[in-house]
Amino acid sequence: MSESKLRPVRQKIGMIFQSFNLFSTKTVAQNVAYPLQLDHWRKDYQDKRVKELLEFVGLAEHANKYPAQLSGGQKQRVGIARALATNPKILLADEATSALDPETTTEVLDLLKKINEQLGVTIVLITHQMNVVQQIAHHVAVMSAGRIVEQGTVYRIFAAPREDVTKRFIATAISGLPDEARVAKMHEDWPGRLVTVIVRQHDITDPVTNTRINASGQNISELISKHQIDSNLVFGGIDTVQGVAIGAITYSFDGADGEVDDFLDELARNSDIVDFGTAKNPVDYNEAVEHAGIASPVELTEEDGAARDEQAEQVEQVDDVVTMTPREVGVDGTENTEEK
Repeated sequence: MSESKLRPVRQKIGMIFQSFNLFSTKTVAQNVAYPLQLDHWRKDYQDKRVKELLEFVGLAEHANKYPAQLSGGQKQRVGIARALATNPKILLADEATSALDPETTTEVLDLLKKINEQLGVTIVLITHQMNVVQQIAHHVAVMSAGRIVEQGTVYRIFAAPREDVTKRFIATAISGLPDEARVAKMHEDWPGRLVTVIVRQHDITDPVTNTRINASGQNISELISKHQIDSNLVFGGIDTVQGVAIGAITYSFDGADGEVDDFLDELARNSDIVDFGTAKNPVDYNEAVEHAGIASPVELTEEDGAARDEQAEQVEQVDDVVTMTPREVGVDGTENTEEK
């Protein structure tokens, strides 16, 4: 697109910065009013809009304070209010939570959800924090070296990632898969067959390959009883993505000669498993993980660190819901027919 065609598109995009980018010599109210001044709003409408926005983000009582008097979370709320000032259709948030502590991150994410749900604003969030994507996103695009390599719904990406870079990112957020040192320790403590069972509560359809990926780990108790296998849950965890269970659980299985093999053969027909073998006959960790097509936590640590240094890998969280055009909706979600 030419610059002349890009200009009106950019005018409908609000920007939220990682480092807040507030004017230190302006008050909170003056920072929020700045884009309205550039857009030549009447002074009385500027004042009204600023008041509405500060109430919306929970900073009404801080209107006359300066950025130096605010916490990091409050500064980001000012930045969000400023980004909303001219009623954008899209908010572009560049690592908006990476400089915040976990509690403040949750508060900011709740505010972004509120903006999307009540104001109908699409939010594009660029982040390396997969837990952020897990909490708030509707649609995900994974970027590597400046291009999109994979995209889909949040659950599809978390439950069945295709690309190696995606698998490495997901390994940081989904609990359950033990690293190599953990497996070695479990072999010392448990003589049985160590097997990690991947848990997916729902089937998934991959729109790219048009293939169906079945749920996993849903009938393990039934099979344990059928084959009379002794089982001990030794490691793992289950999380939820968009309200659907996902994770991995590692068991130590013991049974009569051949019975464990028969049990695992049947389990593998409808579940994804990682077989680490027994203490006497262990399976090489990398071989076991590679055979299962799952990213190793160790692999992630080594490769992801280098990628972040090069700023070559990013995950985009894209909310794809727009319910009203910018000029039709006020800060409280009601129609606004006033002119500037």
